[in-house]
Amino acid sequence: MKDSLLPRSIFDFEAKEKKLELLNSQMADTGFWSDNTKAKAITKEAAAYEKILNLLLTLDTEIVDLQELLNLSKEEDDVLKDIQKQVKSFEEKLVNLEEESFYGGEYDDLNAMISINAGAGGVDANDWAQILYRMYTRYFDDNGMEYTIEELSNAEEAGIKSVSITVSSYRAYATLESERGVHRLVRISPFDSNKRRHTSFAGVDVIPLIENSDEVEIKDDEIRIDVYRASGAGGQHVNTTDSAVRITHLPTGLVVSCQAERSQLQNKTRALELLRTKIALKEKEDQMKELNSIRGDQVEAGWGRQIRSYVMQPYQQVKDSRTNTEVGNIQAVLDGEINIFIKDYLKWRRRGLND
Repeated sequence: MKDSLLPRSIFDFEAKEKKLELLNSQMADTGFWSDNTKAKAITKEAAAYEKILNLLLTLDTEIVDLQELLNLSKEEDDVLKDIQKQVKSFEEKLVNLEEESFYGGEYDDLNAMISINAGAGGVDANDWAQILYRMYTRYFDDNGMEYTIEELSNAEEAGIKSVSITVSSYRAYATLESERGVHRLVRISPFDSNKRRHTSFAGVDVIPLIENSDEVEIKDDEIRIDVYRASGAGGQHVNTTDSAVRITHLPTGLVVSCQAERSQLQNKTRALELLRTKIALKEKEDQMKELNSIRGDQVEAGWGRQIRSYVMQPYQQVKDSRTNTEVGNIQAVLDGEINIFIKDYLKWRRRGLND
């Protein structure tokens, strides 16, 4: 890309080349596939970098070709169709480049943990939390995102009280950041014999899984470990044993639960990893003196605080209060079709970062 007509600095081309070289070097290592999950994530990330670099190279070539066609058009009238075709191709690639510009946050490329907690609304809220749980896992499945149910707590009558899911995918955090906040549901309650309309709330939290968090030291006297029976409504993704582990970090009050592994020891090890991640994230927030710069305000899931409303009655609509994005087909959204909300949020976030 030596005589490039594209401004290299805008697209950070050199940095992307170096990152791809590093990933290719890791993939060439003899022990690369010893950790299958990590290897898949690196392979996917490398493919993403290769895709954008190839797009930049192709776009640069098309700019040169278009310039030549414009010069020819001054002499030959029949070149116009070729120019129109070239412009259309050029526009499509610019759309792809625009999407690439959505990402630039410090943690955008990382894996993530998403947690859902039932809020105000009683049994309806518990059912709503389970509906959101299904919506996100459907989205993960449809988009090839690997995930693990770390902890799931069933409610007594119906639905769930809470669930925590780790998502291993390139740019998982950037993808899911849009979901952090309070989600509001309005519907005729299936639990109300009088068929009255009810409003339910659920809180969704998303945190990046920071790399090198194993450097965080946790002393034995700083934690309390509780063992309990796993809930078990998570299908093939959750373990139903007596080996679930909950760890409380006493100095910070941070709590992590894990029931994904087969043994108590494995769950303890996994829970400690997640706790280190949360502590590392909190330390970074404290250092920057911006407590909510990564996770946003942790607010009660209730009236007036929602980031997205899902209305089933008296009309059907899903509306994001930040971007004003609206979708009329609520069932499609609840079946996992949430890409429009994610992309519009990333556009909205980019405008905020540039202001």
